[in-house]
Amino acid sequence: MKKGIHPEYYTATVKCACGNIFEVGSTLKDITIEICSKCHPFFTGKQKLVDSAGRVERFRKKYAQFNKTSKG
Repeated sequence: MKKGIHPEYYTATVKCACGNIFEVGSTLKDITIEICSKCHPFFTGKQKLVDSAGRVERFRKKYAQFNKTSKG
């Protein structure tokens, strides 16, 4: 390997929002994540409630004027 072109490699501490802490190799020293294998629905088999209603309402509000102008 050439000298001086590679970033520093650390043993990083990963902290999840659920409280899980583990170590991985990375170019960053500390990593904060929102979801990990301990709390992800794919791995746990539990369904988490996600607030998608706000997204749908924003979409409808945004395109409400478009539908009115295209019909008239």
